[in-house]
Amino acid sequence: MGAALHASAAGGATLEYQAETTCPDHYGPVFIKPRAQPEHVEALAEAVTRHAPAHGFGQPTMSLFGHLVPGVDFGTGETYTVRIAYRDGGTDHVDLVRGTDAPGLWIGRDLAEFSGIGPGDRAVNASWPAITGVYADLYNPAPRWWCSVQDLAVQNRLVDHIATGAVLFATDRATFDAATRQQPQLERFTITFPTPAPRTLAEAEDTQRRAEALIADVREELRARGVGDALMSTPFARSLELAHQAQTTVAWSILPLTVLSVGVGLLGTTTVGLQWYHRRHAQVRLHSARGHSPLAVGALAVAELGLPIVAGGVLGALLARTTSPLYAPPGRISTDAELVGTAVAAGVLLVSLALLVAVVVVRTHREFALGLTAPRRPRRLLLFLPWELGTAGVALLGWLRLPRYGDSASTAPVPETDPLALLYPVAVVLTVGLLTARVAWWALRASHRMRWWSRPTVQWAVRRLAHARAPVTGVLVLTVLAVGTLATGSSIAAAQQQALAMKSGVFVGAHSRVDVENPVGRGEIPLPDSLRSHSTIVGTVRTEDAATIVVLDPHTFTRVAYTDHLPRHDLDRLFAEPATPETGALPAIRVGDAPPTADTPLGEVHAVGAMDIAPMLGGQPGYLVPRTALDAEQLNRIPRWAVLSTEPAEQVGAALRQAAIVHMNPVDRETAFNALPFYVVEWTFSFVALLGVVLGVAATLAMVIAVEVRRRQNALTGALALRMGLHRRALWTGHLVEFGTVMLLAVTVGLTCGLTVAAVSADRFDPARWLPPASQLPDLVPFVLTVVLCGAAVVASTCWIAVRSVRTARVAELLRD
Repeated sequence: MGAALHASAAGGATLEYQAETTCPDHYGPVFIKPRAQPEHVEALAEAVTRHAPAHGFGQPTMSLFGHLVPGVDFGTGETYTVRIAYRDGGTDHVDLVRGTDAPGLWIGRDLAEFSGIGPGDRAVNASWPAITGVYADLYNPAPRWWCSVQDLAVQNRLVDHIATGAVLFATDRATFDAATRQQPQLERFTITFPTPAPRTLAEAEDTQRRAEALIADVREELRARGVGDALMSTPFARSLELAHQAQTTVAWSILPLTVLSVGVGLLGTTTVGLQWYHRRHAQVRLHSARGHSPLAVGALAVAELGLPIVAGGVLGALLARTTSPLYAPPGRISTDAELVGTAVAAGVLLVSLALLVAVVVVRTHREFALGLTAPRRPRRLLLFLPWELGTAGVALLGWLRLPRYGDSASTAPVPETDPLALLYPVAVVLTVGLLTARVAWWALRASHRMRWWSRPTVQWAVRRLAHARAPVTGVLVLTVLAVGTLATGSSIAAAQQQALAMKSGVFVGAHSRVDVENPVGRGEIPLPDSLRSHSTIVGTVRTEDAATIVVLDPHTFTRVAYTDHLPRHDLDRLFAEPATPETGALPAIRVGDAPPTADTPLGEVHAVGAMDIAPMLGGQPGYLVPRTALDAEQLNRIPRWAVLSTEPAEQVGAALRQAAIVHMNPVDRETAFNALPFYVVEWTFSFVALLGVVLGVAATLAMVIAVEVRRRQNALTGALALRMGLHRRALWTGHLVEFGTVMLLAVTVGLTCGLTVAAVSADRFDPARWLPPASQLPDLVPFVLTVVLCGAAVVASTCWIAVRSVRTARVAELLRD
């Protein structure tokens, strides 16, 4: 149930991630008509409006943009290039600075303040409606409501060779038609729909199906009317495809682990069946003597244990659903996934009941139907089969397929996955667990040679372990697998989180980066007061050998730039004010494999320090040069300056706009590059960690069941030992040695193996190995302490159960039984 919900949540989380990064106008169908003539506009609008309700879409949002009109004079003696625009509800999504919402044209505040144009003014060389309002200009990145038309709704103020102009918004359609009546065609006509963001794959598929049907009807009508075709598309189809791909990737990746967990559960059912057979052995003998078939005895076992097994399965399914927010990706789970999970869980329950019947039937048939004269079968043959070789082979195949991750030079939307590659860590842990169990089996089998009567409690504990070799090795394998799987899954998942944070931080250089005009970088225009305390200015220039020089302020750079990947001591030493070399060259910190000295556009640089990875440069060769070592003439040679800040890019851009500072190319860590590949790997290994938790619970229950199975025998021997003078402390010590040895060995082997596998393979699971720094394991001390404390708690509680059964035992009743 958890696997089905986890895979569905991965698809939903991918869909939500894509919805956050996709323009809201692109959730539904999009109709674009470039260079649209008036008759085409009316035909397309009429066709879309007529067919939309039949396919479940509401009122469309129409956007119309006229061509650039140069030389427009508003009576000021100056002429300007402007563009007339209209969008349904557009004036409701800009801020009105002055004027009213009366029918007319709204002019941007920048042009209005520069030219002195305001409400009431009118173009003297064009028959346009009057200016009725002044709005706050839109800047890139524009609000999401404008994202589908931001290339025309936002004035291009940066690139001179692209024809641009101020945007005048019409308050209504009639005003726009009146203003563009003289234009033979429009620049662009766009129709979109205010469609809610899909939360599940079913919702997205339904929207996609309805959008494609609407496009087909509109296209057919336009062709029938002889109107030129428009650009009709469903842009969110790609996001839906990625969501399907992510869900399939996660589902196939966790399928082997799911089968393993189901196998452990079925093994537990087998154990319960054997335990029931031993407890009801006398009753089974009586039924067999009366002529009841082994199948009838199996039906009796189901009659007694069927209800608890079914109840446990139902509670498990409910637990998986209610706790899904704790382990599943942050996406909505579809109803289909719940139905599939319920069906699979019901199937596992039926298999469990059938297995229970089969175990009892086989044991009954073997003991009472075959007779004592039947040939003895090699029942211990399975113990000598080299199971470790099979799991080791699976681990080797997975290791050989690991290099497929992160080989491309860019982050793919969803990483190519291979179930065997993702099964590699669990296969290694299982192999080590089987080897440990085999060694423990041989050691316990040979423990009768041990003579340590000077420590009778230890000797007694070892004899009890040797007497229960089968349950001890079973608990040992299960615990090693649980601890190792939990260590591997949680470590690799945390490594992906850390890698995403570090790679985005190094790539951007800080939390955000915004390019600014050169006077700001040279210090001629100061930064706004609101940015000075958490921002720094850096300049970049390329050398002839393709190395990059980053000019920084050593007093503010370490406070703002992302340097979490660098040791603090080395950071303070390298970014302190470098001394000027005796040669008179510029002091620099060498990055990557850049040579110690080089001739650059700023002059000769000489390395006084080195680091492998630097903010903004990553691992590319380059130099970090303090701006305090440069004179004014050298600062003028730097072609590009940027502001690094610890604040979001939108906040930095707002402060720069308020100070009338030209800025461009805003980027922050959240939008630096596609984070979906990291999420997919993280979601996969979070399920591996969940499997470790489930196996840990199963191992705990297995230990408790093992104690319960041996309770009567141990209670008798322990009670007799107490009567003969054994101290309670010695009784506690013996059980602590018995259970503590198993737990200590399992936890030690599991942690060592799991963390080693995670450390070796964390970088190979990195979906962007081309981008430094490499994936590294997080701080492991809290995790190790948690596992050790949990193991100690399990040992203490199990010892308490065993000691309590001895202290409360009635020797006479035990001897009589």
